[in-house]
Amino acid sequence: MHNLLDPAILFFVFGVVAGALKSNLEIPPAISKFLSLYLLMALGLKGGFALAHTGLNAEVAIALLAAMLMAFLVPVIGYQLLKKLVRPFDAVAISACYGSVSAVTFVTAMQYLETQQLSPGGHMTVALVLMESPAIIVSVVLANNVRQATGAPGTGTSMGKILHESFTDGALLLLMGSMVIGYLSGDTGKAMMAPFSIDLFKGMLAFFLLNMGLLVARNIGSIKDKSPLLMAYAVLGPLCHAAIALGVSALLQLPVADAALLMVLSASASYIVVPAALRYAIPEANPSLYFGLSLGVTFPLNILFGIPLYTEIARQVQA
Repeated sequence: MHNLLDPAILFFVFGVVAGALKSNLEIPPAISKFLSLYLLMALGLKGGFALAHTGLNAEVAIALLAAMLMAFLVPVIGYQLLKKLVRPFDAVAISACYGSVSAVTFVTAMQYLETQQLSPGGHMTVALVLMESPAIIVSVVLANNVRQATGAPGTGTSMGKILHESFTDGALLLLMGSMVIGYLSGDTGKAMMAPFSIDLFKGMLAFFLLNMGLLVARNIGSIKDKSPLLMAYAVLGPLCHAAIALGVSALLQLPVADAALLMVLSASASYIVVPAALRYAIPEANPSLYFGLSLGVTFPLNILFGIPLYTEIARQVQA
């Protein structure tokens, strides 16, 4: 309940309501893009500052190993289930979105953990970066296997080109670059950038979540006629992914905050970077399926209910 009373979350709900009422409230695309870039830059700096404070050690390496394991495990498991529900190419695309991560969900989770007096390590921002692209690699391999099995022609786009575009995506580069700058500048940089990366952060996040609420409301129509089984996957799949992440966290004895963030990352779904890559990598797939499910169902559920749920479970299990 506390999460639902957070101003940033309330602005998200307000955006959904305004969009559902077909209001002409709109965040101009240029401002929306700026807000997205600001959040990534601020998040990267925060992660870099924290990483500079804690340093690199065995605990960091174990957490990053867990993140990489989940990044490859989730799309493979998802594909094995989804291929029984939809066409193979759609199964590959949906599993790729759910195998990747949502940076906005991660940012919101970081903010929530701070309100709960939980301090995740800066290396979890590295985990976010590491979990962004493996799903694309898996999807390209799976799609090529489907084409070979069905005799379908290739797309004419090489895996190297697709991976180059995903790894050099501007948002991902900004996140990585900001993290490196934060790490190199350390406490001195943190003090200098505090008005930008700390003081403004909450307000910018609220503004951005308002825009995300509007987007969710205006894209919800793309999933209203979808299979109930697919809708169930969009709800239950992330819960299963979070449960697997919890098991991995318990096995590796990750701290509570790190375990909660690993659960959030594993339960989230990409609706920006991966869908953009899939349009080139798997043009045979239906974008309304993978984009609609990730943005229209999974994203709002994680923002409103998933983050506090995963945090509380991690607190009970890992404490």
